[in-house]
Amino acid sequence: MHTKTFVAAAVGLGLITLSACGSSDSDTKSEGPGSKTVTLVSHSSWAVSEDVLAAFEKQSGYKVKVLEDGDAGQAVNKAILTKDNPQGDVFFGVDNTLLSRALDNGLFQPYEAKGLDQVGAEYQLDKDEHRVTPVDFGDICVNYDKQYFADHKLTPPASLDDLVEPAYKNLLVTENASTSSPGLGFLLGTAAKYGDDGWPDYWKKLKANGVKVVDGWEQAYNEEFSGSAGGKKAKADRPLVVSYASSPPAEVIFADPKPKTAPTGVAQGTCFRQIEFAGLLGNAKNSEGGKALIDFLVSQRFQEDMPLNMFVYPVTKGAKVPAEFTRYGPAAKAPETMDPAKIAEHRDEWVTSWTSLVLK
Repeated sequence: MHTKTFVAAAVGLGLITLSACGSSDSDTKSEGPGSKTVTLVSHSSWAVSEDVLAAFEKQSGYKVKVLEDGDAGQAVNKAILTKDNPQGDVFFGVDNTLLSRALDNGLFQPYEAKGLDQVGAEYQLDKDEHRVTPVDFGDICVNYDKQYFADHKLTPPASLDDLVEPAYKNLLVTENASTSSPGLGFLLGTAAKYGDDGWPDYWKKLKANGVKVVDGWEQAYNEEFSGSAGGKKAKADRPLVVSYASSPPAEVIFADPKPKTAPTGVAQGTCFRQIEFAGLLGNAKNSEGGKALIDFLVSQRFQEDMPLNMFVYPVTKGAKVPAEFTRYGPAAKAPETMDPAKIAEHRDEWVTSWTSLVLK
C-alpha cells in the first residue's frame, strides 16, 4: 500500500512505524520457545498506533519487534529465501497477487486464528488449510483530478472501457506491472475484465491512447498525477493515475487546511481487489507469540485502528470504518477479482507479455 508517503507529509499523528526496531540480526530474531519477544516481518507500509500496540503487549506479555523489508514483492521473495531460518515469527503483507508464490514455497505453517469466524468468508482464500489469515483489503483503482475535469468540462472516466476513448488521450499514468504492486493489480484487473485473450488488445489500445508507465506508485502518484498534493507541487500534468480507492480520504486527512471535499475521485469501474494476509512462518522460533500476534491482527481494536494508519479496509465484521473513508473513499461495489490459482498460473507469463507489448 502507500501509507508512508502520505505519513511523511503529516507530523504528530501518533503512529509508530517500527522500522528502526532492532538494528542487528541478533536483535531481530526471536530467542526461541518461551521468548517474550515476537518478531513481525512486513513490507514498509506497516503502521499501528502506539497505544494500540502497547495494549496488545501489556495484555499478551509479548514485546513486538518489526522488521520491514521494502515493498510486498521484495519482502515475500526474501521471506522465501530465508524460510529455513526465518527473520521472524509472523509475516504480514502477502496479498492475493503473490499468495500462491508464498504457499507453493511452503512459507507458512497452519494456524486458525481466534476471531477468524468474524472475518468475512470472501477474504478467506485459504480457508481449508489456514496457512494465512486475512487482515485487510484495498481496491486498486484509477483516481482522477476533479479540478482538471471541471476546468476542461470533461466527464471523468467511469470504467476501463472509457480509458481507451480519445477524450482521455495522454491523461493516464500507471505503474510498471513487473515492479509495482498496484501496477500488477491493474494488469490483473484488465485480464479479469477482458479475459486471457482480450487483455493484450485492451493494452494495445491504452498504449495507442498515450498511457504513461513509471516504475512505482510514489513516482506515479506524487510526481506525475496532477490531483495529489505532491503532484501539484511538481506541476504534474496527468489527471488520471492508478492508485487506491483510499487515496482520496488520505488527500483530505493530510491536507492543511482540510478541504470540504476530496480533490480527487475514484473511477469505480476500474477497480481490482487486493487482500492482504498474515501467516505464521514455517520455522518460527516463537510460534506461540506468533499465534497471539495473528489473533491481535484480526481483533476489533487493531482492525479499527488500521484504516487511518495503513489506508486499507478492515476484514473483521463489525469493525467500524472511519467517516473519512465512508465519505471520500468507499470500497468498490463491484471490483474485479481473480482466483489466486489463476494468478499463479498466468502471472509471470502475463507480465512478460505486458512488458513486451507496452514498454517496447
